[in-house]
Amino acid sequence: MEKKGKLDLTGPFPEELAQLLQQQGFAAYRASQLFGWIHNKTCFDFEAMSNLPKDLLAFLETEYRTVLPLELAVEQRSKDGTEKYLFELADGAKIETVHIPEDKRDTICISTQVGCAMRCSFCATGQGGFTRNLTAGEITAQALWVENRLRKVGTGLTNVVYMGMGEPLANYEAVLKSVRLLNHPQGLNLGARRFTISTCGLVPEIGRLAQEDLQVNLAISLHAATDGQRSKTMPINRRYPIAELLEAARSYTEVTGRRVSFEYALIKDFNDGAEDARRLADLLRGMLCHVNLIPVNPVVDAQRPTMERCEAFAGILNSAGIPVSIRKERGTDIDAACGQLRGK
Repeated sequence: MEKKGKLDLTGPFPEELAQLLQQQGFAAYRASQLFGWIHNKTCFDFEAMSNLPKDLLAFLETEYRTVLPLELAVEQRSKDGTEKYLFELADGAKIETVHIPEDKRDTICISTQVGCAMRCSFCATGQGGFTRNLTAGEITAQALWVENRLRKVGTGLTNVVYMGMGEPLANYEAVLKSVRLLNHPQGLNLGARRFTISTCGLVPEIGRLAQEDLQVNLAISLHAATDGQRSKTMPINRRYPIAELLEAARSYTEVTGRRVSFEYALIKDFNDGAEDARRLADLLRGMLCHVNLIPVNPVVDAQRPTMERCEAFAGILNSAGIPVSIRKERGTDIDAACGQLRGK
């Protein structure tokens, strides 16, 4: 995909667009109009931006050629209605984005990196290695593209989860900027509480996020109740062990007043036993949290426990007073579920 210009049009705030346009001799107020066309109206056709002057449109067409810094390459639809999109970026790299429709919700799971450097053993993305961070524009564009499609059928995005390819907090600045762009009152104006940022456990960045004055949701991939277990599947645990991670989570809830979600992938005969559940309950007792149990999806050698075993695990947590739910399986048949994204 050919694209000119040093700054993609989905990444700047209105004031940044204003500076760009002024440098080219255009009036600053045109920036708000351009931002509105892209972020509020999800219009990606320069010719349709009817209140912009012809000389500005000619400049945009010449310098940028396209509004979005990505193009759809492949689309798949699951038997349960989940949709997965493979996008090609301007440099030829590819990422995957997932749309999960429900009765009153339209959730998008977006990617933040090309690949991932965290190397979690049960995640297909991590097995493919890391290429680069996405820009704020590339992250934001995934949501704008899906929003544009949904509007054509009379719906729209309700929730955005940063749980696609990559470790969101390892691309901190771009991820936070994308949240603010999608939250912008001149754009989609999605409420901050409709965003969930996931992390495998980058402790310093959890501390930074707590100070952002953004009422976003935080999801932490825990997946084990002992350092020995967690380090076998999540190398990041050797840098930030469980005690340090949980201290960061407690601090986050104290500063923000927001509940933390702990993601726990249940792997057969590894971390799905009654003793594992009791250890997890002991770790989390008294915390403002919720546990999201995820029967592991088919990736590498990890096998899924029976639903009876998952329910027994949940029952132990529930009896200990730990709020818990078992995630509904979505998109597994098209490799669109948790841990299955590959960018291929």
